[in-house]
Amino acid sequence: MIPLIVFLVILVVFVLWAVGAYNGLVTLRNRFKNAFAQIDVQLKRRYDLIPNLVETAKAYLSHERETLEAVIAARNQAQSAAKAASADPANAAAMQNLLGAEQGLAGAMSRLNVVVEAYPDLKADQNMRQLSEELTSTENKVAFARQHYNDSVMAYNTKREIFPSVIIANMFNFGPAVLFEIEDSQQREAPKVSFS
Repeated sequence: MIPLIVFLVILVVFVLWAVGAYNGLVTLRNRFKNAFAQIDVQLKRRYDLIPNLVETAKAYLSHERETLEAVIAARNQAQSAAKAASADPANAAAMQNLLGAEQGLAGAMSRLNVVVEAYPDLKADQNMRQLSEELTSTENKVAFARQHYNDSVMAYNTKREIFPSVIIANMFNFGPAVLFEIEDSQQREAPKVSFS
């Protein structure tokens, strides 16, 4: 009788541990998904500001059409990648796609900045200044949201990799989450969008 009671106690402890480990992984996964949602909000704001910036610049940069079109194309690609990533932030391929698209957008914005620097009238335009300030503010918010997301991903990945949680993670297919990191060292800073 005592061996049966000991076995049942061990079984109950194991089940409670397994439930706790599973719930802990779910909580951390939901936390990093929520953190990505905060990035997504700021990215959408940025994607909404860029066409206004390009429209303002068009009046001054009519012969720089390729640069303006490249910015809009990069923005559209990044927006599309962000939509796919926001549908499932745990999807590593979608996150890598977003990171690549964001790097392309940052490069296009940098090229636009170089062109704008050559036009003092455009730099002095009140609408252009206001849009660039809003875009810079949004870039800062993206950076803060990205930091929170990466912290949440790190906590989740650590929990799913440590023993004994790794057993539950493997049993229930808790895959690794991808950090929101910029690969190119030149892109690690927020794009310079100050046209003042």
